[in-house]
Amino acid sequence: MTSSDPRARDRRLAGRATVALVLLIAGLTLYPIQTPGSVPGTDKLHHLVAFAALALPLSWAWPRHALLVIVAAALYGGVIELVQPHVGRFGELSDWYADSIGAALGGALGAMLGAWRGRRLTREA
Repeated sequence: MTSSDPRARDRRLAGRATVALVLLIAGLTLYPIQTPGSVPGTDKLHHLVAFAALALPLSWAWPRHALLVIVAAALYGGVIELVQPHVGRFGELSDWYADSIGAALGGALGAMLGAWRGRRLTREA
């Protein structure tokens, strides 16, 4: 793959985005908070969206490995829930469920978009 290869560029971008999201999620979920969120139920939506965003880039760049990306993202969510009680937060099984569902949705969407992009690039080549 050369530097002008769109797939290589996409993979570099996906890797950088994923690292940024891993760090952002860690910061937001492991930083001690004084007051929980004010709107009930939105916490689970935040988990779902964050982990969908986490799984999407790598699944888009490597659609054939989407299942591995989904599992890794779900495991990351589980580790966060296990660590949270040690940093003044509450680890919740329901948060991990939301993380896992989000990872599955983001991974599936990323794989579909990545497969479509791959077919398009192949036709253009």
